[in-house]
Amino acid sequence: MSAVAAVRELALSPAGFLVHPADWSDDVARHLARTGLGLEELTDEHWAVIRCIRAHFVAHRRAPMVRSLCAATGLRLKRIYELFPGGPARGACRVAGLPTPDGCV
Repeated sequence: MSAVAAVRELALSPAGFLVHPADWSDDVARHLARTGLGLEELTDEHWAVIRCIRAHFVAHRRAPMVRSLCAATGLRLKRIYELFPGGPARGACRVAGLPTPDGCV
């Protein structure tokens, strides 16, 4: 599967996750949010979650645990599910440009 974002083609897994996380950018995040989750606009709360997940992934090569994501953003898990259909793993991690998650987020 592939998608076009920011004038280049992106390799996506069958579940819609980036195959190459280095291809991620803010424009790619907007594209993945719109096409994969139906989100037309990303708010400051969306970006707080996305940036937290992205920073953790860059530092540790994996998604953060849900508890640490909530603590770092100050958002309750219920709110993250409201912001990202599919929740932190299937929604937020996809928009943050992580590969298909293999563990608990």
